[in-house]
Amino acid sequence: MSAQATRTQTPPSAEEAAHLLRACAGEGLAVRIAGAGTKPWGGPGVDCAVQLRTTALDAIVEHNRGDFTAVVQPGASLRELQDAFASADQMLALDPPLGEGDAATIGGAVATADCGPLRHRYGAARDLVLGITVALPDGTLARAGGKVIKNVAGYDLPKLFTGAFGTLGVICELAVRLHPRPPAQATATGTTDDLGTLQRAAIALASSSLEAQALDVRWQAPTGAVLARFAGVAAHEQALAAERLLAGLGVEAATAEDDEALWAAQRAAQRSLDGGAVVRVSGRPTGLADACVAAQIAGATLVGRAALGVWWIALPAAAPGELVTAVARLRNVLAPAPCVVLDAPASVRAHLDPWDHPHDAGLVLMRRVKERFDPLATCNPGIFVGGI
Repeated sequence: MSAQATRTQTPPSAEEAAHLLRACAGEGLAVRIAGAGTKPWGGPGVDCAVQLRTTALDAIVEHNRGDFTAVVQPGASLRELQDAFASADQMLALDPPLGEGDAATIGGAVATADCGPLRHRYGAARDLVLGITVALPDGTLARAGGKVIKNVAGYDLPKLFTGAFGTLGVICELAVRLHPRPPAQATATGTTDDLGTLQRAAIALASSSLEAQALDVRWQAPTGAVLARFAGVAAHEQALAAERLLAGLGVEAATAEDDEALWAAQRAAQRSLDGGAVVRVSGRPTGLADACVAAQIAGATLVGRAALGVWWIALPAAAPGELVTAVARLRNVLAPAPCVVLDAPASVRAHLDPWDHPHDAGLVLMRRVKERFDPLATCNPGIFVGGI
């Protein structure tokens, strides 16, 4: 994002967040909304006079163990939430990379629609949010999925604010769905240096009767791997069945019960750790081999969700101009699959459109939604699709 805000505010309540937004809108001041700052994503935006941090809103308001739901504030860290829910043998099935110091917050994950390998079984962030309370730039609070404070007629607020990058208002509270924490986990892996075999193995597991908790792929030339994690009392038996399926397809197969390091590496590869750039590609499972070829040509690593056709390509560090050129080449090779630059230095994001968006009716509709919720462009201006 652009220049650092001149004044940082950390409102301790939803009401104070709404009051701050209204005051800034009245003065014509743009507001940069942020959580722990672990996601340097989006466009460069515009200079903002105020930075609103949600880190003071960090409480677990309710944990309804019998209903497998919880109400939390946006500044609560995902690590702390998982530790709290684990005491009841429950979990929030949202596992994006947590950033430096495991600082990533639930509000940031929802606002950016971030996710990890658990998306395969449990869906994306928007599927886990049951209700939401938001502060709007006119100084009011809106809630959906619970007792109505102010309902914005015709809009599904939880889904609308998930992935909106804070451009519509401030998320102040979230009601989320929880799931049982599995008693055991095991992962079947298959490695190969043949891209066609890797793609066939991934598709075979995705279409099999085996119910994986996570199903991922990885490619770092000259070898790749497919990873299938199973959870529950039958985790080991299901992993062995997946191992046999993979072996039958000609890959080197194995099963691991101590698999945390495998999945930590998958999540870590969704971020740039050395000043490079990460491009998220949204395609089809049948496009895996082509995506791996593109990654290999760029000297990059690829990880992704095998059954969903979503991949993260991590380009190595280079001069800004070289990274901009590398992104352009990826987009040309993989078109029409959208290639969004999620993680890159500001010097790179300032010289390309991170979103790779089409100028179509969808963008027109998004602009209308922005005008409905934030007509003065107070919240996070310029960082979202089409400069929204």
